[in-house]
Amino acid sequence: MPDAPQLVLFIAAGLLLNLTPGPDVLYIVSNALRGGTRAGVVAGLGITAGCFVHVFAAAVGVGALLATSAMAFTVLKWVGAAYLVWVGVRLLFAKAGTGTPGFALRNPAYEAADLWAVFRGGFLTNVLNPKVAIFFLAFVPQFIAPETEHKALAFVLLGTLFNINSVAVNSAWAVGAGWMARHDRVQRGMHWLDRTAGAMFIAFGLRLALADNPTR
Repeated sequence: MPDAPQLVLFIAAGLLLNLTPGPDVLYIVSNALRGGTRAGVVAGLGITAGCFVHVFAAAVGVGALLATSAMAFTVLKWVGAAYLVWVGVRLLFAKAGTGTPGFALRNPAYEAADLWAVFRGGFLTNVLNPKVAIFFLAFVPQFIAPETEHKALAFVLLGTLFNINSVAVNSAWAVGAGWMARHDRVQRGMHWLDRTAGAMFIAFGLRLALADNPTR
C-alpha cells in the first residue's frame, strides 16, 4: 500500500475522476430523475459492481489481456458500444410516460424487480466497457511502489478503495437528480429528458465504438 500522502492523493484523484460526467453518471441521473434517489443509488451500486469485476479481472491478468490484445479489446468494445446504443435507441423512441427497462420508474412505489433491472443495467453499462479495465490498469499501478511484494493484492485493495469512494460520489449524483425530480417542470419535461438521455447514450456508444485499441 502507498504511504499516507500517496494514499490521500489516490483518494482525491479517484473522487475527481468519479465526478467526471460519462455514461455511468448519465445512467445514475436518468434513473434518479425517473424513480427518485433510491433508483439512482441502486444504479450507482450496479455500476460499482461492474467496477469490481474490472478490478479483480485486472488483478488476475484479464485487464492486461485487453490492453495487449487488439482482438479481445475490439470484441468487448463492440459489445459495449452496441449495448449503449441499444439503451439510447430505446430511450430515444420510447413513448411518453413509458421509458425503457431500468428507466421507467416514475412511480416511487416501484417494485424490487424494477430495482433489479436498474442494478443490472448499471452493471452491464460498466462491465461491458473495456476502457474501464484499461483505466484501472493505467491509474492504480501508479500508486503501487515497485518494491511492493504482493502487487496483485495491493492492486485489489486500492481498486476496492476507489470503488468504495465512488459510492459516495454516485450517491451524491443520485440525491441531486432525485431532488430535481420533485419539481413539476422536470416531470413535465421527462419526455424530452428521455430524448436527450437517449441521444447521449448513442453518442457514448459511438464514441466507444470509435475508440482506438490500446495496442496501436
